[in-house]
Amino acid sequence: MFRKVSAFVLAGVVATAMTGCGSTSAPAGGAGGGAAGDGKITMGFSQVGAESGWRTANTKSVQESAKTAGVELKFSDAQQKQENQIKAIRSFVQQKVDVIAFSPVVESGWDTVLKEAQNAKIPVILTDRAVDSTDTTLYKTFLGSDFVEEGKKAGQWLVEEYKDSADPVNIVELQGTTGSAPANDRKAGFAEVIAAEPKFKIAASQTGDFTRAKGKEVMEAFLKSTPDIDVLYAHNDDMGLGAIEAIEGAGKVPGKDIKIITVDAVKDGMQALADGKISFIVECSPLLGPQLMDLAKKVVAGEQVPARVVTEETTFTQEQAKQALPTRQY
Repeated sequence: MFRKVSAFVLAGVVATAMTGCGSTSAPAGGAGGGAAGDGKITMGFSQVGAESGWRTANTKSVQESAKTAGVELKFSDAQQKQENQIKAIRSFVQQKVDVIAFSPVVESGWDTVLKEAQNAKIPVILTDRAVDSTDTTLYKTFLGSDFVEEGKKAGQWLVEEYKDSADPVNIVELQGTTGSAPANDRKAGFAEVIAAEPKFKIAASQTGDFTRAKGKEVMEAFLKSTPDIDVLYAHNDDMGLGAIEAIEGAGKVPGKDIKIITVDAVKDGMQALADGKISFIVECSPLLGPQLMDLAKKVVAGEQVPARVVTEETTFTQEQAKQALPTRQY
């Protein structure tokens, strides 16, 4: 997923625990946080916001995992604004935390503040989303999903679904937040797969900011501007769920008149899939907390960690969603 550090991608994937931590080096800990005193690690964590069910589950996972791991967590909600995250990171530096973790709102524009953390000898961990910096020494590791692969999985399902049809397939796309890694990469992966077959045409593509309300609003506009829509590809469940409201409001049947592909697999999305309103979901797990705390302890201790840690994820059809729902954690 992370194009700028693809050379470092590990063979295989990591599920619920970190693997293969190698030799130790000079300590990479903070400039005087809790680990230097009572042994308790202090982590500054800057979250994107609370734009979706996925993000809420991700925040809960980080907070609960910090408590379980005995990590003191200084949490900041950026409300989907990069300037808020930069302020939060600078505040963490001033507070001399032991480690900083954050999920970047967008990919670009981080070098200056990350350099400030580096100069303060505070290690940084990227979670869920990547940055496009060419200086990969500015952070210790990136923990998260392969968003390009998620887009490819969505495209592969579509190709298989229409393999016996030669008719044109008109697609509308609800993109995530403009400039964010998941939006860029889910779009790229999907486009790469469907490009091989000219019958697939993306008739309209616009950001829905990963929110249900915006997904509904943009889908309403799509339905007015694009008369014949066969497929909706939404970069997350929440936008897809908002789009379902718009489709039903227009007198159409989601899942039948318009097939819907989404990414995430949160409970509301899985229920819509089980009900036949969504056609296919690519999973993106938000439960990164345990892995993040394990990584934090290792980087503060000065251990070498992989430059890229990929979470293990799957896909869901309607029947698979029905089976998974009773034990779904998020």
